[in-house]
Amino acid sequence: MAANNRRMSGKKGAQVGSGGQRRRGLEGKGPTPPAEMRKGHKKNRIATAKAKQAQRRPVARGRGGKGTSEMVVGRNPVVEALREGVPASTLYVQQFIDNDERVREALQLVAERGGINLMEAPRPELDRMTNGLNHQGLVLQVPPYEYAHPEDLAAAAADEGEDPLIVALDGVTDPRNLGAVVRSVSAFGGHGVVVPERRAAGMTAGAWKTSAGTAARTPVARATNLTRALESYKKAGIAVVGLAADGEHEVGDLEALSGPVVIVVGSEGKGLSRLVGETCDFRVRIPMPGGAESLNAGVAAGIVLYEAARQRS
Repeated sequence: MAANNRRMSGKKGAQVGSGGQRRRGLEGKGPTPPAEMRKGHKKNRIATAKAKQAQRRPVARGRGGKGTSEMVVGRNPVVEALREGVPASTLYVQQFIDNDERVREALQLVAERGGINLMEAPRPELDRMTNGLNHQGLVLQVPPYEYAHPEDLAAAAADEGEDPLIVALDGVTDPRNLGAVVRSVSAFGGHGVVVPERRAAGMTAGAWKTSAGTAARTPVARATNLTRALESYKKAGIAVVGLAADGEHEVGDLEALSGPVVIVVGSEGKGLSRLVGETCDFRVRIPMPGGAESLNAGVAAGIVLYEAARQRS
Protein backbone atom coordinates (compact mmCIF):
# COMPACT_ATOMS: atom_id res chain seq x y z
CA MET A 1 0.00 0.00 0.00
CA ALA A 2 2.88 2.35 0.88
CA ALA A 3 4.48 1.70 -2.47
CA ASN A 4 1.26 2.53 -4.21
CA ASN A 5 1.00 5.79 -2.27
CA ARG A 6 4.52 6.74 -3.26
CA ARG A 7 3.82 6.06 -6.90
CA MET A 8 0.60 8.09 -6.78
CA SER A 9 2.12 10.99 -4.88
CA GLY A 10 4.68 11.37 -7.59
CA LYS A 11 2.02 12.13 -10.21
CA LYS A 12 1.48 15.66 -11.34
CA GLY A 13 -1.67 17.22 -9.87
CA ALA A 14 -4.24 19.51 -11.52
CA GLN A 15 -2.78 22.68 -12.97
CA VAL A 16 -4.47 26.09 -13.09
CA GLY A 17 -4.95 27.19 -16.68
CA SER A 18 -7.13 29.23 -19.03
CA GLY A 19 -9.58 26.41 -19.71
CA GLY A 20 -9.30 27.10 -23.39
CA GLN A 21 -10.64 30.65 -23.05
CA ARG A 22 -7.59 32.23 -24.69
CA ARG A 23 -7.88 29.90 -27.66
CA ARG A 24 -11.61 30.59 -28.01
CA GLY A 25 -10.97 34.29 -27.66
CA LEU A 26 -8.80 34.19 -30.74
CA GLU A 27 -11.50 32.50 -32.78
CA GLY A 28 -13.78 34.60 -35.00
CA LYS A 29 -17.44 35.12 -34.09
CA GLY A 30 -18.74 34.37 -37.54
CA PRO A 31 -20.40 36.72 -40.01
CA THR A 32 -22.08 39.86 -38.73
CA PRO A 33 -25.83 39.20 -38.29
CA PRO A 34 -28.22 41.32 -40.35
CA ALA A 35 -29.36 44.63 -38.89
CA GLU A 36 -32.84 43.25 -38.17
CA MET A 37 -31.28 40.72 -35.72
CA ARG A 38 -28.86 43.08 -33.92
CA LYS A 39 -30.35 44.19 -30.62
CA GLY A 40 -30.57 47.96 -30.30
CA HIS A 41 -30.30 48.60 -34.02
CA LYS A 42 -33.05 50.76 -35.56
CA LYS A 43 -34.05 48.03 -38.00
CA ASN A 44 -34.27 45.54 -35.12
CA ARG A 45 -36.66 47.84 -33.26
CA ILE A 46 -38.80 48.24 -36.39
CA ALA A 47 -38.87 44.49 -37.01
CA THR A 48 -39.80 43.82 -33.38
CA ALA A 49 -42.63 46.36 -33.52
CA LYS A 50 -43.95 44.83 -36.75
CA ALA A 51 -43.86 41.36 -35.24
CA LYS A 52 -45.85 42.50 -32.21
CA GLN A 53 -48.36 44.25 -34.47
CA ALA A 54 -48.69 41.12 -36.61
CA GLN A 55 -49.51 39.11 -33.50
CA ARG A 56 -52.34 41.48 -32.64
CA ARG A 57 -53.59 42.28 -36.11
CA PRO A 58 -54.87 38.97 -37.50
CA VAL A 59 -58.58 38.54 -36.95
CA ALA A 60 -59.29 35.57 -34.71
CA ARG A 61 -61.19 33.59 -37.28
CA GLY A 62 -63.16 30.68 -36.00
CA ARG A 63 -64.81 32.48 -33.04
CA GLY A 64 -67.83 33.04 -35.25
CA GLY A 65 -68.04 29.36 -36.13
CA LYS A 66 -67.47 27.47 -39.33
CA GLY A 67 -69.59 27.11 -42.42
CA THR A 68 -70.11 23.85 -44.25
CA SER A 69 -67.93 22.32 -46.93
CA GLU A 70 -69.09 22.81 -50.49
CA MET A 71 -68.65 21.12 -53.85
CA VAL A 72 -68.08 23.09 -57.04
CA VAL A 73 -69.33 20.90 -59.88
CA GLY A 74 -68.63 21.02 -63.63
CA ARG A 75 -65.65 21.91 -65.79
CA ASN A 76 -66.33 25.63 -66.31
CA PRO A 77 -67.31 26.34 -62.66
CA VAL A 78 -64.26 24.46 -61.38
CA VAL A 79 -61.86 26.31 -63.68
CA GLU A 80 -63.42 29.68 -62.82
CA ALA A 81 -63.20 28.94 -59.08
CA LEU A 82 -59.54 28.01 -59.37
CA ARG A 83 -58.82 31.13 -61.44
CA GLU A 84 -60.43 33.37 -58.82
CA GLY A 85 -58.48 31.84 -55.95
CA VAL A 86 -61.45 30.21 -54.24
CA PRO A 87 -60.03 28.15 -51.33
CA ALA A 88 -60.01 24.46 -52.17
CA SER A 89 -58.83 21.30 -50.46
CA THR A 90 -59.26 18.61 -53.14
CA LEU A 91 -59.85 18.36 -56.88
CA TYR A 92 -61.56 15.12 -57.88
CA VAL A 93 -60.97 13.99 -61.46
CA GLN A 94 -62.94 11.21 -63.07
CA GLN A 95 -60.99 8.18 -64.22
CA PHE A 96 -60.45 7.97 -68.00
CA ILE A 97 -61.78 11.53 -68.43
CA ASP A 98 -61.65 13.17 -71.85
CA ASN A 99 -58.65 15.46 -71.53
CA ASP A 100 -59.92 18.72 -73.05
CA GLU A 101 -58.60 22.27 -72.60
CA ARG A 102 -60.59 22.94 -69.42
CA VAL A 103 -59.39 19.76 -67.73
CA ARG A 104 -55.79 20.60 -68.58
CA GLU A 105 -56.19 24.14 -67.22
CA ALA A 106 -57.74 22.85 -64.00
CA LEU A 107 -54.83 20.47 -63.46
CA GLN A 108 -52.32 23.22 -64.25
CA LEU A 109 -53.94 25.67 -61.82
CA VAL A 110 -53.92 23.07 -59.05
CA ALA A 111 -50.23 22.41 -59.68
CA GLU A 112 -49.41 26.14 -59.67
CA ARG A 113 -51.35 26.95 -56.51
CA GLY A 114 -50.13 24.01 -54.46
CA GLY A 115 -51.77 22.74 -51.29
CA ILE A 116 -54.69 21.16 -53.17
CA ASN A 117 -55.00 17.39 -53.18
CA LEU A 118 -55.55 15.73 -56.55
CA MET A 119 -57.70 12.60 -56.43
CA GLU A 120 -58.83 10.28 -59.22
CA ALA A 121 -62.23 8.68 -58.73
CA PRO A 122 -64.58 6.50 -60.80
CA ARG A 123 -67.68 8.12 -62.24
CA PRO A 124 -70.12 6.34 -59.83
CA GLU A 125 -68.22 7.79 -56.88
CA LEU A 126 -68.43 11.33 -58.28
CA ASP A 127 -72.13 10.79 -59.00
CA ARG A 128 -72.63 9.83 -55.35
CA MET A 129 -70.62 12.80 -54.05
CA THR A 130 -72.60 15.30 -56.14
CA ASN A 131 -76.03 13.69 -55.74
CA GLY A 132 -76.21 12.97 -59.44
CA LEU A 133 -75.37 16.45 -60.71
CA ASN A 134 -73.72 16.85 -64.11
CA HIS A 135 -70.15 17.12 -62.83
CA GLN A 136 -68.50 16.48 -66.24
CA GLY A 137 -65.71 14.63 -64.48
CA LEU A 138 -64.47 17.54 -62.31
CA VAL A 139 -65.45 18.23 -58.70
CA LEU A 140 -63.72 20.79 -56.47
CA GLN A 141 -64.12 20.56 -52.70
CA VAL A 142 -64.22 23.91 -50.89
CA PRO A 143 -63.43 23.70 -47.15
CA PRO A 144 -65.69 25.30 -44.52
CA TYR A 145 -65.18 29.06 -44.13
CA GLU A 146 -63.97 30.16 -40.68
CA TYR A 147 -66.00 33.19 -39.64
CA ALA A 148 -64.72 35.90 -37.35
CA HIS A 149 -66.68 37.20 -34.37
CA PRO A 150 -68.28 40.68 -34.71
CA GLU A 151 -66.12 41.99 -31.87
CA ASP A 152 -62.98 41.02 -33.79
CA LEU A 153 -63.71 43.56 -36.53
CA ALA A 154 -63.80 46.51 -34.13
CA ALA A 155 -60.71 45.18 -32.34
CA ALA A 156 -58.81 45.01 -35.64
CA ALA A 157 -59.66 48.65 -36.36
CA ALA A 158 -58.46 49.65 -32.88
CA ASP A 159 -55.16 47.82 -33.45
CA GLU A 160 -54.65 49.92 -36.58
CA GLY A 161 -55.54 53.13 -34.76
CA GLU A 162 -58.55 53.68 -37.04
CA ASP A 163 -62.25 54.26 -36.54
CA PRO A 164 -64.19 51.09 -37.35
CA LEU A 165 -65.89 50.99 -40.75
CA ILE A 166 -68.06 47.89 -40.89
CA VAL A 167 -70.95 46.72 -43.05
CA ALA A 168 -73.71 44.50 -41.64
CA LEU A 169 -76.14 42.68 -43.92
CA ASP A 170 -79.73 42.12 -42.83
CA GLY A 171 -81.65 39.51 -44.81
CA VAL A 172 -79.28 39.43 -47.81
CA THR A 173 -79.49 35.88 -49.15
CA ASP A 174 -77.64 36.07 -52.48
CA PRO A 175 -73.96 35.03 -52.05
CA ARG A 176 -73.03 37.20 -55.02
CA ASN A 177 -74.28 40.27 -53.17
CA LEU A 178 -72.20 39.27 -50.15
CA GLY A 179 -69.14 38.89 -52.37
CA ALA A 180 -69.76 42.31 -53.93
CA VAL A 181 -70.05 43.91 -50.48
CA VAL A 182 -66.81 42.28 -49.35
CA ARG A 183 -65.13 43.69 -52.45
CA SER A 184 -66.45 47.21 -51.75
CA VAL A 185 -65.42 47.04 -48.08
CA SER A 186 -61.91 46.12 -49.15
CA ALA A 187 -61.79 48.87 -51.80
CA PHE A 188 -62.80 51.65 -49.39
CA GLY A 189 -60.68 50.63 -46.40
CA GLY A 190 -63.37 48.94 -44.33
CA HIS A 191 -62.67 46.44 -41.57
CA GLY A 192 -65.10 43.66 -42.38
CA VAL A 193 -68.64 42.44 -42.95
CA VAL A 194 -71.14 41.00 -40.47
CA VAL A 195 -73.83 38.51 -41.52
CA PRO A 196 -76.50 36.77 -39.43
CA GLU A 197 -76.08 33.08 -38.73
CA ARG A 198 -79.48 32.14 -40.17
CA ARG A 199 -81.47 33.12 -43.25
CA ALA A 200 -78.52 34.91 -44.80
CA ALA A 201 -75.91 34.38 -47.47
CA GLY A 202 -72.65 32.81 -46.35
CA MET A 203 -69.13 32.67 -47.75
CA THR A 204 -69.74 30.11 -50.46
CA ALA A 205 -67.68 29.59 -53.60
CA GLY A 206 -70.01 32.04 -55.38
CA ALA A 207 -69.31 34.75 -52.79
CA TRP A 208 -65.57 34.13 -53.06
CA LYS A 209 -65.68 34.46 -56.84
CA THR A 210 -67.65 37.72 -56.75
CA SER A 211 -65.28 39.18 -54.18
CA ALA A 212 -62.49 38.82 -56.79
CA GLY A 213 -60.03 37.55 -54.19
CA THR A 214 -60.62 40.32 -51.62
CA ALA A 215 -62.27 37.82 -49.25
CA ALA A 216 -58.78 36.54 -48.48
CA ARG A 217 -57.96 39.81 -46.65
CA THR A 218 -61.38 41.14 -45.62
CA PRO A 219 -62.91 39.16 -42.75
CA VAL A 220 -66.56 38.14 -42.61
CA ALA A 221 -68.04 37.75 -39.12
CA ARG A 222 -71.14 35.79 -38.26
CA ALA A 223 -73.54 36.93 -35.56
CA THR A 224 -75.93 34.59 -33.77
CA ASN A 225 -78.29 37.53 -33.36
CA LEU A 226 -77.71 40.58 -35.57
CA THR A 227 -79.71 42.96 -33.36
CA ARG A 228 -77.68 42.08 -30.29
CA ALA A 229 -74.46 42.47 -32.28
CA LEU A 230 -75.51 45.97 -33.34
CA GLU A 231 -76.42 46.88 -29.76
CA SER A 232 -72.98 45.72 -28.66
CA TYR A 233 -71.39 47.96 -31.27
CA LYS A 234 -73.47 50.91 -30.00
CA LYS A 235 -72.25 50.31 -26.44
CA ALA A 236 -68.70 50.47 -27.77
CA GLY A 237 -69.38 53.96 -29.18
CA ILE A 238 -69.91 52.93 -32.79
CA ALA A 239 -72.79 54.60 -34.65
CA VAL A 240 -75.23 52.27 -36.41
CA VAL A 241 -76.49 53.65 -39.72
CA GLY A 242 -79.24 51.82 -41.59
CA LEU A 243 -80.08 52.25 -45.27
CA ALA A 244 -83.78 52.81 -45.93
CA ALA A 245 -85.73 54.26 -48.84
CA ASP A 246 -87.65 56.50 -46.41
CA GLY A 247 -84.64 57.44 -44.27
CA GLU A 248 -84.64 60.77 -42.46
CA HIS A 249 -81.17 61.74 -43.73
CA GLU A 250 -79.53 61.83 -47.12
CA VAL A 251 -76.33 59.85 -47.25
CA GLY A 252 -74.23 62.86 -48.30
CA ASP A 253 -75.40 64.93 -45.32
CA LEU A 254 -74.73 62.43 -42.53
CA GLU A 255 -71.61 63.45 -40.62
CA ALA A 256 -71.71 60.23 -38.56
CA LEU A 257 -70.08 58.46 -41.51
CA SER A 258 -66.83 60.27 -40.74
CA GLY A 259 -66.43 58.46 -37.39
CA PRO A 260 -66.76 54.90 -36.10
CA VAL A 261 -69.73 53.43 -37.91
CA VAL A 262 -71.56 50.25 -38.86
CA ILE A 263 -73.53 50.52 -42.11
CA VAL A 264 -76.53 48.21 -42.17
CA VAL A 265 -77.87 47.12 -45.56
CA GLY A 266 -81.15 45.24 -45.91
CA SER A 267 -82.46 43.02 -48.67
CA GLU A 268 -83.45 44.53 -51.98
CA GLY A 269 -87.11 43.63 -51.62
CA LYS A 270 -87.89 43.94 -47.89
CA GLY A 271 -85.21 46.35 -46.70
CA LEU A 272 -84.33 46.39 -43.00
CA SER A 273 -86.22 44.15 -40.62
CA ARG A 274 -88.24 45.89 -37.92
CA LEU A 275 -85.96 45.15 -34.95
CA VAL A 276 -82.81 46.02 -36.86
CA GLY A 277 -84.37 49.26 -38.12
CA GLU A 278 -85.33 50.25 -34.57
CA THR A 279 -81.78 49.56 -33.39
CA CYS A 280 -80.21 51.99 -35.87
CA ASP A 281 -79.08 55.41 -34.63
CA PHE A 282 -79.68 56.93 -38.07
CA ARG A 283 -81.63 55.89 -41.15
CA VAL A 284 -80.29 57.26 -44.40
CA ARG A 285 -81.52 57.22 -47.96
CA ILE A 286 -79.65 57.32 -51.24
CA PRO A 287 -81.17 59.93 -53.58
CA MET A 288 -82.01 58.38 -56.95
CA PRO A 289 -83.11 60.98 -59.52
CA GLY A 290 -83.67 58.23 -62.07
CA GLY A 291 -86.61 56.93 -60.09
CA ALA A 292 -85.39 53.41 -59.31
CA GLU A 293 -87.23 51.91 -56.35
CA SER A 294 -84.20 50.22 -54.81
CA LEU A 295 -80.61 49.13 -55.35
CA ASN A 296 -79.15 45.73 -54.68
CA ALA A 297 -77.07 45.34 -51.53
CA GLY A 298 -73.71 45.40 -53.29
CA VAL A 299 -74.38 48.67 -55.11
CA ALA A 300 -75.98 50.38 -52.09
CA ALA A 301 -73.12 49.41 -49.79
CA GLY A 302 -70.57 50.66 -52.32
CA ILE A 303 -72.22 54.11 -52.51
CA VAL A 304 -72.31 54.59 -48.73
CA LEU A 305 -68.77 53.24 -48.28
CA TYR A 306 -67.55 55.74 -50.88
CA GLU A 307 -69.20 58.59 -48.98
CA ALA A 308 -67.69 57.38 -45.69
CA ALA A 309 -64.23 57.19 -47.26
CA ARG A 310 -64.69 60.68 -48.77
CA GLN A 311 -65.61 62.18 -45.40
CA ARG A 312 -62.66 60.49 -43.71
CA SER A 313 -60.07 61.63 -46.25
